[in-house]
Amino acid sequence: MAFLQDPPQLLHPYRSDRSLLALLDRALPAERRAALDADLDALGDYAQMAWRRACNTTRRKPMLTQWDAWGRRVDRIELTTAWQEGPGITTRHAVLAAGHVDSEHARLEEFARVYLYHLASEFYTCPLAMTDGAATAIKASGNRELIERVLPRFLSRDASTFWLSGQWMTENAGGSDVGHTETVARQDAGGQWRLYGRKWFSSAVVGEAALALARPEGAGSGTAALALFYVETMDGDRRKPELVIDRLKDKLGTQELPTAEIHLDGLPAWPLGELAHGVRQVAPMLNVTRTWNGICAVASMARAISLARDFAARRRAFGRPLIEQPLHAQTLADMQAEFEGAFALAFEVAHLLGRLERGTAAPHEAALLRLLTPLAKLWTGKLAVQVCSEAIECFGGAGYIEDTGLPQLLRDAQVYAIWEGTTNVLSLDSLRALAGDSLGALRTASTHWLDGNDDMHAASAIRQTLDAAARWLDQHAAGRETLESGARGLAFTLARCAAAALLARQASWSSAHADPRPAAALRRFVRLGLDRLVAPDGDNTALLLG
Repeated sequence: MAFLQDPPQLLHPYRSDRSLLALLDRALPAERRAALDADLDALGDYAQMAWRRACNTTRRKPMLTQWDAWGRRVDRIELTTAWQEGPGITTRHAVLAAGHVDSEHARLEEFARVYLYHLASEFYTCPLAMTDGAATAIKASGNRELIERVLPRFLSRDASTFWLSGQWMTENAGGSDVGHTETVARQDAGGQWRLYGRKWFSSAVVGEAALALARPEGAGSGTAALALFYVETMDGDRRKPELVIDRLKDKLGTQELPTAEIHLDGLPAWPLGELAHGVRQVAPMLNVTRTWNGICAVASMARAISLARDFAARRRAFGRPLIEQPLHAQTLADMQAEFEGAFALAFEVAHLLGRLERGTAAPHEAALLRLLTPLAKLWTGKLAVQVCSEAIECFGGAGYIEDTGLPQLLRDAQVYAIWEGTTNVLSLDSLRALAGDSLGALRTASTHWLDGNDDMHAASAIRQTLDAAARWLDQHAAGRETLESGARGLAFTLARCAAAALLARQASWSSAHADPRPAAALRRFVRLGLDRLVAPDGDNTALLLG
C-alpha cells in the first residue's frame, strides 16, 4: 500500500482551547483562576487519554444480569471502564463539589470542569447532572434531615462516600406531560411512604439515590397533585428488592450510559416537602440540568471541530492540505463562529446561575436567567447536531466508519435536543418567560454587553433584531395559537441575538489583549444570520390532517 492517511489527533482540550482560556482569564479573579488550573489541566489529560483509548479498543455497552446462577434476582449492571473511573475522577477534581462552594464563580468553575470531562466520561456526566440537580432541589426544599443526610454524599470529595442520584420522572403515558404520572405513593402501617409504579426512562439507575414524582394515594388528578419524593436504591452492596430493573434501553447514541426501565414495588420514599406541587419543587433542578445539557452540547461541538481542523491540516487533496482549500476553510470557519456563539451563551448561563444562587446578581438578571436557560438549551442542542454532522462530512468516507470513533459524535449529539425538554417544549417555556419582563432584561443585558464594542454593523443588527422580536410579540400578544406556532422561530432569534451580544463583549475584552479572533467570530456569526422569526402561514390542521 503506497499511502496511509494519518488519523486526526486530539489536541489538549484545555491548553489548546482558546475560547475557554479567554473566558476564564476574563471572568475569574487571578487567585481563583490559578487554583482552578490544576484540575482543568488534569481533566484535559484524561480527555486525551480517553480519546486514544476509544480509538484503540472495541466499544462496549453496559450489560444487565438480572439473575445469578442460583436463581436469585440481582439486577447487576456491568459498566464500561470510563464509568468505573467516574467516581474517582468526579471527586478528585471536584466536578460536582465545585459548583456548591460559597462563591459567585462556583458554577462557572464547575462547568469549566464539566466541559472538559464530558466526552471523556462517556456521558457519566448525565447522572452527575441529575445529582447536581437533586442537590439543588434538596437545598431549596429546606428539609434539614435530607440536607444533612444526602448533601455530604452527593458533594463528596472522596470516591468511597460519593453517591449518584437519579431523576425518575418519565413514564409510559408521558414525557414532558408529567400530569399523566401513574406512580402511586402509599403509607404503610408504620407511616413509611412507599412508591409503586413503572418509570420508563431512568438514566441513573446505577446510582444510590433518586428523586421521583408520584401521586399520593387519594390525591386528585393532574400535575398539581403530584409530590416529589427522595428514594435510596441500595441495601448495603445489594440493590433493594423493591426496585426491579426490567431492561436496559437500546438507544441511537449515548450507548455507554445504562438507561433503564424500572418497576417500583413498595420502594421506601421520603417527601421533600408538601405532598403536592412536586413539579414546582423540581423547578430549581431544571435550571441546573438544562445548563449541564447546554455545556455538554458545546463540548461535543468543540470536540468535532477540533478533530476536523486537525484532519484538515493532515489530509492533502488536489495538491495541498484541505485547510488551504478556500471552501473547506470557510466551512470550518463557519462552524467555529457558530460554536463561539454557543459557547458564549452556554457559559453566560452558567455564570448567571452562580451569581443568582449566591445573591450577587444584578436586579434584572433573575429574569434574564429565566429566559436564557431554555434558549441556550434548545439552541445548543440543535446546533450540536448540525455541527457534528458537518464535521463528519469534513472527513469524507472516513467519517462514516465506526472504528474511527467519529460517527459516535453525531449519534450522541442527537440526545441534547431531547433531554431536559425538546425544542418545542422549551420554545413554549421561553414564551412563558417572556410573559414577564425577560425581554426587557435581555435588552438591558445586551446594551451592557455591547458597550465598548466598535463593530457598529453587529450592534445595529442585534438591536434591530431585538426590536423585530418585540414588535412580533406585540402584534400577536392576543393570539395564543399564533404565538405558540411562532415560538420556535422567536426562540432561535433571541438565542442568536444574546449569543451575538456576548460575542461583542468578548471581542471588546480580547481586542485589549491583542486577540483578533473574537471580533472575527462576531462578524462571521452576524453574517450567518440572527433573525429566525417565522410568521405562521396558514391552517396547519388542513395541511397535516386534510
